[in-house]
Amino acid sequence: MTADLRLILFDVDGTLVDSQAAIVGSMTAAFDKAGLTVPARQTILSIVGLSLPQAMERLAPEQDGGVRAQLVQGYKDSYRDQRLAQGAAHSPLYPGAMEMLEVLHAVPENLLGVATGKSKRGLDGLIEAHGMERLFVTRQVADFHPSKPHPSMIHAAMDEAGVEPANCVMIGDTSFDMDMAAAAGVAGIGVSWGYHKPSALASAHTIIDTFDQLPDALAQIWT
Repeated sequence: MTADLRLILFDVDGTLVDSQAAIVGSMTAAFDKAGLTVPARQTILSIVGLSLPQAMERLAPEQDGGVRAQLVQGYKDSYRDQRLAQGAAHSPLYPGAMEMLEVLHAVPENLLGVATGKSKRGLDGLIEAHGMERLFVTRQVADFHPSKPHPSMIHAAMDEAGVEPANCVMIGDTSFDMDMAAAAGVAGIGVSWGYHKPSALASAHTIIDTFDQLPDALAQIWT
């Protein structure tokens, strides 16, 4: 690989797709099935980006490991059933997301990837539903890594792509994404339309409000 290659990593939920209805719905189903009080909507959205076991630790700290494991499985089952029933409508892309992915993908030096708290099954299903299979050279998921903000996902993505930290950027909507980028020694670009307020993205190099601002943000980092 040449040093000129650049790796652009994307978070998924809250960054590329608006999955809040799906996430809240599946979390509600999981807590209902377990006979527990469902957390408030904003509380649920605050944990998006974490791996499910870590998310359940925050949402149900008073429960033991067995109950939290049941919540994880209940969430997975509900999310899978919804995704299979609804297809791409289950987690719609944000306006401009696909267009910007195509623009970035068309640049020979750019390599696109994903670093997400989703499972491999969930990510693969989403990518297939939206016809994005050809866009990403690396897909890092919760199945094989510690939860964000641990830098393992970014380190693995850089190794797979053959790219150094100076030529890698992480794009995401949560503090977990930006803290993960900082821990990995790469620049982080925060997006304002996701599940954490822009004020929470303290580790971000910059924050964008629309996808069409992304090329300029990348150019500033790599100039």
